[in-house]
Amino acid sequence: MVFIFIFVLIIVFTLFSPKETNHQNAVNMSAGRNEMVTVEDIEVGYRIYGEGQPLILIMGYGSTMNLWEDSFLKTLSDHFKVIIFDNRGMGETSAGEKEFSIKQFSKDTLGLLDALSIEKTHVLGWSMGSYIAQELASRNPDRVNKLILYASAPTPSMFLPSSEVLAKLEDTSGTPEEQGARWIGLLFPEKWLENNGERIQEIFYRPMGTIHPENIGKQSLAIGEWKGLEEQLSTLNHHTLLIAGKEDVLIPPDNSIYLKEKLPNSDIELIEGTGHGFMFQEPNQFLQIVIEFLKK
Repeated sequence: MVFIFIFVLIIVFTLFSPKETNHQNAVNMSAGRNEMVTVEDIEVGYRIYGEGQPLILIMGYGSTMNLWEDSFLKTLSDHFKVIIFDNRGMGETSAGEKEFSIKQFSKDTLGLLDALSIEKTHVLGWSMGSYIAQELASRNPDRVNKLILYASAPTPSMFLPSSEVLAKLEDTSGTPEEQGARWIGLLFPEKWLENNGERIQEIFYRPMGTIHPENIGKQSLAIGEWKGLEEQLSTLNHHTLLIAGKEDVLIPPDNSIYLKEKLPNSDIELIEGTGHGFMFQEPNQFLQIVIEFLKK
């Protein structure tokens, strides 16, 4: 299934992202500034906002750190030192020579923390980013404070999308615009989409930076090859928050419910009327949940 996303994501970012890819154009420079640091075989692009306890955000599949919205980062940075970065081969971060894998992405994240002299941090991972967060916490438990797994799964193959959703993902008929619209329709519930056309433009009609199709393909393979942490889940003692939209059709919330049963020190928030893009649908509610969990 993950191979299908290569095609639809290319469509979405081609259609909805302005053509400028220079990092000066891709960043709201009043909100943060791109920095670069060497981590083993790659140069990692990152930005830091605010002060206080560190909180690193790990982006999901096929996108760059620019998908985190400025207002979202501003609110978080009022409470935490927020670090965002591009995963290997995306945006400002080079692809390097090492094989793409969820384990390698977690090593890249750890290397960034080392380079920034961050001994311990809260971690929030979205979708594929939550797989990376699981690996990071499992392999380096002393480096992670609290853990937030948003739209997560124990493995990509545990609870799959419905046959109807898969059919939509596989449907390549129509114009590129129609194909992109179908994919966006899977990120958000239909009722919400009907009344939020302007909000969709706010989310997608902005520069996302450089996205190479071949590296999206490598990410796809990395997801497909990740076996999860079934045997290690019961040993993950970090206070963990699982967040999922009840109408998430891409990574069904049954995945988060399963994780709740396996993680010994976890809470769960299943949000009515929201999908995979919950943080875009209801950003204030999402932020309130996250901040309250990290502060308590």
